[in-house]
Amino acid sequence: MHLTDKDLQRFKSLLLNLKAALLEAGETGQQAEEVVELDQTRVGRLSRMDAMQAQAMSLETGRRRRQQLVKIEASLELIRAGDYGDCLECGEAINPGRLEADPTATFCIQCAEAKE
Repeated sequence: MHLTDKDLQRFKSLLLNLKAALLEAGETGQQAEEVVELDQTRVGRLSRMDAMQAQAMSLETGRRRRQQLVKIEASLELIRAGDYGDCLECGEAINPGRLEADPTATFCIQCAEAKE
């Protein structure tokens, strides 16, 4: 079952909304990724350790956000090319329910399971 034009527009809109939300979150998260100051006269050792842990978590969140943006761009390109919703492995249609759960999915459930 291939996606209708209405479905494609809905998924495109969903992807663009996800992209906008990730870009907005990225702007607010950049400050948390900045280098932690190591001046013990201003910040105690435990506070500095907490700040370093928070920075590490922010860096990982930023990495995942950038990775998701790449997947979103790839999905938008597939829509432009007319290949969105087709499994990149077997070429069969990806279940629309799977695309609802993850609009960046590029493999049908059988191929995704085989890859794991």
